Amino acid sequence: MVLQAVKCILVLFFVLGLSVCDNDKDNKKFPPGFLIGAATASYQIEGGHDADGKGESIWDRFVRQRPSPIKDGSTGDIAADSYNKYKEDVDILKNVGFDHYRFSISWPRIMPNGEISEVNQKGIDYYNRLINELLENKIEPVVTMFHWDLPQTLQDLGGWSNPAIVEYFEDYAYILYKSFGDRVKYWITINEGLIMVVGYNLPIIAPGLYINGSGEYLAGHNIIKAHAKAYRLYEREFKPKQKGKVGVSTVGEFIMPADKSDESKQAADRALQFSIGWFANPIFGKDGDYPKIMRDVIDQNS
Repeated sequence: MVLQAVKCILVLFFVLGLSVCDNDKDNKKFPPGFLIGAATASYQIEGGHDADGKGESIWDRFVRQRPSPIKDGSTGDIAADSYNKYKEDVDILKNVGFDHYRFSISWPRIMPNGEISEVNQKGIDYYNRLINELLENKIEPVVTMFHWDLPQTLQDLGGWSNPAIVEYFEDYAYILYKSFGDRVKYWITINEGLIMVVGYNLPIIAPGLYINGSGEYLAGHNIIKAHAKAYRLYEREFKPKQKGKVGVSTVGEFIMPADKSDESKQAADRALQFSIGWFANPIFGKDGDYPKIMRDVIDQNS
């Protein structure tokens, strides 16, 4: 019944979408290369928080604070138990009709202390089983390297606010490319940096710190550099043989002016630059720099 309901909802949205653009036949077709699938994140679904040599993540630590920062006191210790039920998950994906599945790899499951000196083979084995199961069912894996569950040992060194994290992330990316790149052709380095940095300014997501109003900018800068390192590593050492693609997941809020006044237009543009431009401009922009308005405002307040 659940799968039937999901299928009905998907069909309904698809039909409604087509009805909106009924006058344009070209809009009834997805462009070549358009991917349709489902997406998850390791801490949100895997469980097995200490299984088979996995190290502690910042979310494992964060949810154990007292009082709990989670309203109902729940944790991801078991979650959807995908660590043990991944075959059932793949079966659901197949029955729904998806041919792509985006999932994230848990850094502390691969490197319990975050460093290349200790690689957990049982963690690699788990993701090998998942990837192989997907491919056997004709589902393309789309792998996110990092979806917020940093090894706690690296957070103890400052986490994303410490420039050293860039080299640690490059080492981690190397292990992933080497272990899975023969089968994984779509990579996403880091998920939603704009949300990640909140954990260095507000106590609402892990690691739940407030670093004197500068933590989020330090973390954001290192996130961008880590993405660049992982991207260049693949282009240089792995792409010639593996033929895959590496990208990044960005997020932001689209802000509209409250009215037609110049003040409202300027305020909306400023907000857009701090939301979308913060990560998009250095990565995709021609100059590879932060938006000018960001630099100006931060300089004035520094």
